Amino acid sequence: MDERDSLSQDFINVTSKQIQDNLRKVDFFRNAKSIGCYYSIGSEVRTQDILHEILNSGKELSLPKVVKNDLVFRKIMSLSELERGNFSVMEPKENCSTVKKIDVVIVPAIALTSEGYRLGYGYGYYDRYLSSRKSQTIALTYSKQIVRSFPHSNHDIRIDCIVTEDKIITSKV
Repeated sequence: MDERDSLSQDFINVTSKQIQDNLRKVDFFRNAKSIGCYYSIGSEVRTQDILHEILNSGKELSLPKVVKNDLVFRKIMSLSELERGNFSVMEPKENCSTVKKIDVVIVPAIALTSEGYRLGYGYGYYDRYLSSRKSQTIALTYSKQIVRSFPHSNHDIRIDCIVTEDKIITSKV
């Protein structure tokens, strides 16, 4: 994460645009009716333009909110329906309705393997959420965040597709 945090804003902005362009090439993303995404913070791949694009496409967009010890995705119609929540992350306001079924969930990651194992922030929110869902998953990351391996356990959920600035990796067969 330290390496990612040292990235320049110019690098993050340019690379995030390239990642967004590659995301459009993923068939199951393009064909999805409902998409769960996150509002990026810090040095994460910028998702704000992706959020606008999803909203403008007429697809249903939901973002996660931490409720007790779990993630709940809530539908938003505009970024004005977000407020600062846990960990200073922008989350849907209380009056946004909970979404039960999401076709595609875009998940944040600190690092990934090409097999789809994801290193998150260590709280297990996404693994718990995804373990009981049939949603397809996409991780957006910089190429330099793809590593050969790291320890993982049986409850770690593998990501279906990894999108970087220069490639799309389909990780699950």
